[in-house]
Amino acid sequence: MMKSNLIAAAEIDRLDTWAKYSAPMCGSCMSSCCTLPVEVKIKDLIRIGIVDEFERGEPAKNIAKRLQKEGIVERYNQKSEIFTLQRMSNNDCLYLDRKSRLCTIYDKRPDTCRNHPKIGPRPGYCAYKPKPLERPTNTSSRTLERF
Repeated sequence: MMKSNLIAAAEIDRLDTWAKYSAPMCGSCMSSCCTLPVEVKIKDLIRIGIVDEFERGEPAKNIAKRLQKEGIVERYNQKSEIFTLQRMSNNDCLYLDRKSRLCTIYDKRPDTCRNHPKIGPRPGYCAYKPKPLERPTNTSSRTLERF
């Protein structure tokens, strides 16, 4: 009997449904990891380009207030100095392209994203959700040829 290579779609909030990670999975995934909360440090915000290097000396609380007003940061934890990026209403990351499901700031992405899934809710596993299969567009089951 042949072993199936199919992987069921994970439920983001149920870690027991997450699949053991392997790099090829990303190409066929709906980018479900990009619906998880993204925690960032000030250095990530500078790399992304939403905070200026000169602002590093400012109180992080002031930076957080500005970024919350701009809709970029959802919350800020003063004790840990961690910002949580805002997400879209469907929980997608602000920087995830809706159509391609690819990161629009990939080269500048935060460390949290760079280190996933080595570090995260379930290290070594990801919330793999396969992209829907593309169906042929309205083609007839029979093709008529004329000569």
